[in-house]
Amino acid sequence: MTVTGGTAGDVPVGIPRVPAQEAAERELSKPMYHENDPSPLQRALDRFWDWIGHLFDAAAGATPGGVVGVVAVVLVVIALVAALWWRLGTPRRAPSGGGDALFDDGPRTAAEHRAAAARHASAGQWNQAVQERMRAIVRSLEERTLLEPRPGRTADEAAAEAGRSLPGHADGLRSAARAFDDVTYGGRSADEPAYQRIEQLDTALERAKPSLSATGTASAFTEAPR
Repeated sequence: MTVTGGTAGDVPVGIPRVPAQEAAERELSKPMYHENDPSPLQRALDRFWDWIGHLFDAAAGATPGGVVGVVAVVLVVIALVAALWWRLGTPRRAPSGGGDALFDDGPRTAAEHRAAAARHASAGQWNQAVQERMRAIVRSLEERTLLEPRPGRTADEAAAEAGRSLPGHADGLRSAARAFDDVTYGGRSADEPAYQRIEQLDTALERAKPSLSATGTASAFTEAPR
């Protein structure tokens, strides 16, 4: 590259190509040359809408009826989604690991939960029967002040807390909580023997009575005389 001076007596100056290119790039990178450039967000949006436009054009070319056909397909898809939403309702979060509360409705007594469990069992609805019987167990322990009522308690937490005071029934409580979690969150199905085990545990806990230690706190439970 040759640069000629501004006067007649100047001698042409030769500048190598690479340094000249770098000098030009430095000059053009100055903010004064980019004051009216679109922002990075605007450039990203432009590229996005260009992509949408190309996609729409391709779909229109491949769909019978061109643009009208694409619009019809989009309307049909929207109608299907709306129908599914109306039929299935708002999607609910899938609980994991039994992390949601044991009681999902208003307060009910242990007797009410037992009655509900019996109705479900009579109808062969073992999942609901297991759920209601587990709730009856926990509510009964709360009513007898063997568990402190606590909103948001899970089946696992209730079993662990009750098991510390009822060591003789700790395994049964853990099994009942696991059965509750399996049918409520794990997508599994209960059967009549599963329900009967929880029913028998409920009956055994009803017969249990506290044995107070010397400090006046409940340390263990023994079976009441029949």
